Amino acid sequence: MKVFIYHTPELTPSDHLPDCAVVIDVLRATTTIATALNAGADSVQAFSDLSTLMEISETWSPEKRLRAGERGGATVAGCDMGNSPLDCTPEHVGGKRLFITTTNGTRALQRVEDSASVITGALINRQAVVDYLTHKQPETVWLVGSGWEGGYSLEDTTCAGAIATALKQQTEKIEIGNDEVIAAIALYHYWQDNLLEMFNQSSHGQRLLRLNCHEDLKYCSQIDYTDALPIQKEPSVLIRL
Repeated sequence: MKVFIYHTPELTPSDHLPDCAVVIDVLRATTTIATALNAGADSVQAFSDLSTLMEISETWSPEKRLRAGERGGATVAGCDMGNSPLDCTPEHVGGKRLFITTTNGTRALQRVEDSASVITGALINRQAVVDYLTHKQPETVWLVGSGWEGGYSLEDTTCAGAIATALKQQTEKIEIGNDEVIAAIALYHYWQDNLLEMFNQSSHGQRLLRLNCHEDLKYCSQIDYTDALPIQKEPSVLIRL
């Protein structure tokens, strides 16, 4: 298994795709997706474009859909919810498809959707990601951070480092694909005992704090909280493995 880390989808190679892509958007898309599926959501469909989300979700019964829209950290008008994992309770999402569009995470999913296997990772389901990769042993793995509007995000690379660290501990069959893996592992080692403080210092964490999302940061900073593993069953549609 050869592991590569890319800080943003824009930094991934354009001429090929991996055997398995792991999309990471800790604050908050991939945390929300894992939480929704853990709470009993039927599926999650991701969109980079809000108008397309509205058009396709309109074909579903209102009782079977939820529209989750976020731009700049705030809820999009006309949607049932924003991008907070705390809204994904069994009472709210159970049995429904979550139609979601976010500033960064859904764009990353779109970039790698044609890969042989696509899963999403966050700190809360780090071990589930590691267990899947250890079991499947894909030849090439991309850990793709979503970043923020094309730029680097501290929390996504730290999460990628957390996954790479656990992979190295759990299997000997891992090859470092690029220097970003070494850097991300070092970053995780530095912050592993104080992940919430890392969120508080990161630019997107501070953006969410200004929106009074303190509890979201606390939730997203939990490691190995759930064994829910979102996996793509068709382009842009994720179910719980």
